Amino acid sequence: MKPLVLIPGRHSEQAAGHRTAVVTSGRLYADAIERAGGIAVILPPTTDIDVVRQAALRCDGFVFLGGGDVCPLTYGEQETARLYGVDESLDQFERNVMREAIALDKPVLAVCRGHQMLNVALGGTLIQHLDTTEDHRDTMHEVELLDDSHVARATGTTRPTVHSFHHQAIRQLADDLQVVGTHEDGTIEAVQHITARWIVGVQWHPEDTAHVDPQQQQLFDELVRRAQQ
Repeated sequence: MKPLVLIPGRHSEQAAGHRTAVVTSGRLYADAIERAGGIAVILPPTTDIDVVRQAALRCDGFVFLGGGDVCPLTYGEQETARLYGVDESLDQFERNVMREAIALDKPVLAVCRGHQMLNVALGGTLIQHLDTTEDHRDTMHEVELLDDSHVARATGTTRPTVHSFHHQAIRQLADDLQVVGTHEDGTIEAVQHITARWIVGVQWHPEDTAHVDPQQQQLFDELVRRAQQ
């Protein structure tokens, strides 16, 4: 039986082909999950923790999307830089889903904003604007990975070339996370949970190139493989 992979969705006021507001998710993530042999399940945003808990129990793995900036209030700070797409209700929803996934010790692939939310949900903080943003905003660059990390094992390399699209990054690392990948400027590019079976965060966008880059597709393949165990 194919595993169910939960994606926390987003609200949107409109989309082509729909008359009313919609619940959305990035298609590239769902495509990568399907190629890996999983079934993507979109959970609409909700404040009902019981709905989150029941959905988390029924699904086998989780993918957290990229997107707008996490509100600094979520990690106990005030806004000190220009931020984009802040949605505090989405922050709370995704943090709740993340904490359920962690508590259940189910496999997680957290991408870009999701990578940052993983850190925030566990008590870490963020850099609100990188001084080296030009090196990370819609660019391809190498990441150096620890050779025994989940990401290196999944991708089969310690120096993947990745598509990067962000201006924020992890500042203070949460106690339960380990840095396993960095950019040459020192930016944290990949983390993993120190005690969980397979909870991984990557600052780049593997879904963008997964259809042509086997190394990036293999992150989704490994997530689905773990979800089947």
